[in-house]
Amino acid sequence: MFYQPDLFEQPQMPPAAAPAMAAAELPELVERISVVSKRPRYALLVLKLIAQEAGNNGSVGPYIRSAKGRVPVRDWLCQALAPLAHRDCRRRAMIEAVRSGLVSNADSADDPEEMERRLEAEVQSRILRSGRTNVSRVVSDLVRAGLLRRHYQGYRIDHLNRGAQREAVYTITPEVKRALQRH
Repeated sequence: MFYQPDLFEQPQMPPAAAPAMAAAELPELVERISVVSKRPRYALLVLKLIAQEAGNNGSVGPYIRSAKGRVPVRDWLCQALAPLAHRDCRRRAMIEAVRSGLVSNADSADDPEEMERRLEAEVQSRILRSGRTNVSRVVSDLVRAGLLRRHYQGYRIDHLNRGAQREAVYTITPEVKRALQRH
């Protein structure tokens, strides 16, 4: 069997930059995340959500049970974090852009309630697309920090690389599990 390297794989933190996590504490996790991430608070929140949902083996995914049924773990994280941006000016600008696009393409006979449903569906679609990208970037930062492992599971075989109907599975390290269980 041939190993195909991940073209998007990021190198792990050098050992000098990664402090030993023998007795992991939350401040140490924050410091370690802040070294590799441009958004350390968001990364810590994602790590906490993953840790809370992880089973005894420390893994979560590829699917999570939610009110909408079984959803991929990345989509679940997006839905959990979506309320953070309700007051964000970019969110309001995106809603207005979608609204103006729908109004310009609408007929005068279109039902206002139908327009609102279409607006909401398009906004949710854009939020999910943007959120998936944000979660992927943060997870890459956490992998680089050595706090999380990621692989893809799904059609036929488990694999390190995405694609071919595979979904992400995230596994926290035992040190992270111990640090986040205390808090």
